[in-house]
Amino acid sequence: MAQPIRTAEFERFFTGSVRDIRRLDPERLELVLTGGAEPSARDLAARESSCCSFFTFDFTTSAEGTVMGVGVPAAYIEVLDASAAG
Repeated sequence: MAQPIRTAEFERFFTGSVRDIRRLDPERLELVLTGGAEPSARDLAARESSCCSFFTFDFTTSAEGTVMGVGVPAAYIEVLDASAAG
């Protein structure tokens, strides 16, 4: 998320589209999305993956709604830490 424009997009996304953040382990976050946020989440994930290939994203459905998984290798934990901090 080094690009300032995408960083701002992610900040807006976390503020308006994420209901809950869970830190499963140091290398993974789960973001529980608000209703209707999945298309924008997928778009941001695709664009982030194209510039920062160390990120992995996946989407699942739970009783809480859509969950966006975000993972990084151990060398990039500090990037995930910054994301989790909002």
